[in-house]
Amino acid sequence: MAMTRSNPKRGNTSRGKGPFSPPKTRKRTERKVIDTKKEVRELHRPDDVKGLIRLNKYIASTGLCSRREADELIRAGLIAVNDKPVTDMGVKITVSDSVKYNGERIREERKVYILLNKPKDYVTTVEDPHAKKTVLDLVRGACRERIYPVGRLDRQTTGVLLLTNDGEMTKRLTHPKFNKLKTYHVQLNKSLTQHDLDLIRSGITLEDGPIKADSAEYSHPTDKTQVGIEIHSGRNHIVKRIFEHLGYDVMKLDRVYFAGLTKKNLRRGEWRFLTEKEISMLKMNAYK
Repeated sequence: MAMTRSNPKRGNTSRGKGPFSPPKTRKRTERKVIDTKKEVRELHRPDDVKGLIRLNKYIASTGLCSRREADELIRAGLIAVNDKPVTDMGVKITVSDSVKYNGERIREERKVYILLNKPKDYVTTVEDPHAKKTVLDLVRGACRERIYPVGRLDRQTTGVLLLTNDGEMTKRLTHPKFNKLKTYHVQLNKSLTQHDLDLIRSGITLEDGPIKADSAEYSHPTDKTQVGIEIHSGRNHIVKRIFEHLGYDVMKLDRVYFAGLTKKNLRRGEWRFLTEKEISMLKMNAYK
């Protein structure tokens, strides 16, 4: 019987195993895995990373209207993308697409950030037909863009207030899950007892649940009607309700700090544009 000699360099290629498997097969397999991972990463990339943006969000960013109002315009067939009417509520576009409203192109407006030292007797609601004075009256003419207050300060509350047309930043600064720090100077109708000061620090229970300050201190060496309080909660009128629950009337309430911003060098009723550094810090969520 004739015998043949096996070539050890070839290995067992019938099963594709062994230490000398063909290198081309190995490369093709590795490339396929890498490509597959890339496809998975691409599939799960956020829309803003891909360069996509929801049409209603883009329309709102132009200052034309709110997102909800943009949905109504889309539904009514008044919006065209690249000269084609769009009625699909979930459509996404790129910033290079042409978006038109009633035949006229609309563009994303520049973002504006204004810091105001709010005086009392001005309301922060911009759509109150009964309001005689709104904070927008104080910044009228500052910019062409339609800006709005970030959060609310009631009519009698003074101090730090941010106005902008940046909806994403507004959401980050006001949504309860972010809980941005706020510092208030409070003037009471009578001296705050040490016992009640300790209660504010340790926590009390209001009608809508428990609450405690991050810190609370007398803000004057001898006048115990003046108190400084730091708090993260964004619940309505929370500072006033804390003191009223303990039997005090708040005579004056001034917000001196909000999300890293202070009213330093701003007299009551004055405003200024945020610096680039301040804007960057806010966008990076650097302030607690």
